[in-house]
Amino acid sequence: MATPDATPHRPDALTLEVVELIGSVVARYHEEYEEAAAGHALTGAQAKLLSLLSLEPLPMRKLAQRLKCEPSNVTGIVDRLEARGLAERRPDPADRRVKLAAATAEGRRVARSLRESLRFAREPLAGLSEAERVALRDALRRMLG
Repeated sequence: MATPDATPHRPDALTLEVVELIGSVVARYHEEYEEAAAGHALTGAQAKLLSLLSLEPLPMRKLAQRLKCEPSNVTGIVDRLEARGLAERRPDPADRRVKLAAATAEGRRVARSLRESLRFAREPLAGLSEAERVALRDALRRMLG
């Protein structure tokens, strides 16, 4: 029989604390990501899109899906990155009707610099042992399923 604090409608105190801590981690990540992006004269959305493109060229529709936004928003972001020489459009070799957005060499350099400038990725995790980081990684992977 479930205790009053652990019913399906009311999580237990530990679960509530974990959810609160996850929320704080996410908020801190977004705050530092926005600061890092601004350090490169990018908006957060531009930095996220550039980071995706630094991994592989992607069609605009797939970028919109990954960023959870409208394709027209992606077009505007790619336009601004293209104007700065950080991204380019190219035909998809598999289907020339489809345009791929891709990071330029400069765009990949900026994306790498952006990742390296995130204090959040270094400082708090540096205080954890390798075993603790592995356990955290494994727990997060299980949560994300």
